[in-house]
Amino acid sequence: MYVKFDFNALCKKVLDEKLKEHGLKYRLLNFGEVEFYESLTQEQHKIFKKNLEDYGIEIIESQKTALVQKIKDVIVELVFSNDIIPVKASIYIAEKLNHSYGYLSNLFSEVTYTSIENFIILQKIEYAKELIIRNKQSLTEIAHRLNYSSVAHLSTQFKNTTGITPSLFHKIVTKRRKVQSMIGNIEMQYE
Repeated sequence: MYVKFDFNALCKKVLDEKLKEHGLKYRLLNFGEVEFYESLTQEQHKIFKKNLEDYGIEIIESQKTALVQKIKDVIVELVFSNDIIPVKASIYIAEKLNHSYGYLSNLFSEVTYTSIENFIILQKIEYAKELIIRNKQSLTEIAHRLNYSSVAHLSTQFKNTTGITPSLFHKIVTKRRKVQSMIGNIEMQYE
């Protein structure tokens, strides 16, 4: 069985449930921001932070780190969107966050030790892998959807990132499915 997650929706739901559980008065904003109507005590903050950590959700204390997280969220939104965005990623990110791209790029590199461009490539390759696993689109369609100029460009970045070509990745996934199917059939025969 393959399961697809919408991490943003999942995190928002967990956050909402935990906030209600703690009886806090709040409002959820975009990009994982919470506006509290009343100040939290240090003890409330500590307990709430611990509860969220159990779900892999972290409270960001620094403004720089918060902005970097917003950059990551915008990139994930951009890459995983069902719509093809007709502008360059740099323009999209700058407009969405209302800062110059130069500032955002420098901040991102300072905090993460990598570039926005590398992060975008990693997200595109992750999405390409997901699309290949779903097996509903050709490499040409995937390249177009991810705004690559050609299948060759996608294949080069895919191989540079994963160490294998998209075609070999597809063959591995297909072979793994066949093996799992055979194992399932054998198990059913012995039940």
